[in-house]
Amino acid sequence: MTPKKSREITCCFTGHRSSKLPWGSNHNDERCLSLKEKLYDIVEALYRAGIRHFICGMAVGCDMYFCEAVIRLRAEHKEVSLEAAIPCEEQTKLWGKRERRRYNYLVHQCDFETVIQHGYTDDCMQKRNRYMVDSSSVLVAVYDGGYGGTKQTIDYAVRQGLEIIELRP
Repeated sequence: MTPKKSREITCCFTGHRSSKLPWGSNHNDERCLSLKEKLYDIVEALYRAGIRHFICGMAVGCDMYFCEAVIRLRAEHKEVSLEAAIPCEEQTKLWGKRERRRYNYLVHQCDFETVIQHGYTDDCMQKRNRYMVDSSSVLVAVYDGGYGGTKQTIDYAVRQGLEIIELRP
């Protein structure tokens, strides 16, 4: 069960999955390493601005980079908390072994887990994204300008009045 955190001190994340990134799943690509460092710089700046709680949707790709950045920040600032917003219990059902292992490790590192629903439905990812936005005052987005779940989440966050920090992959 996730304790209710104040929106004013909460930031959530949206971003592309590995398949939409120029480097795919090569986490050692220079562009990927640069993005990871930029994400860390952003979460650190948000911490300095008063953000203490971070929510991650736990998808393969940029979500996991964000999660790792917050774990790194939390190692330096114990009052930071990290929440895994999981769209459904079956989120990793079709993932490869390597992705599932990384996911399980990262979820275990989170302070809280919020499972949106038991089984998969066509809209469970959107429900997860709305939950994250509705719980936050800031959205960090890795976005390439195309249409998809990341754009839908950004558009929803705009309608909800969140501050949006956008990075290009």
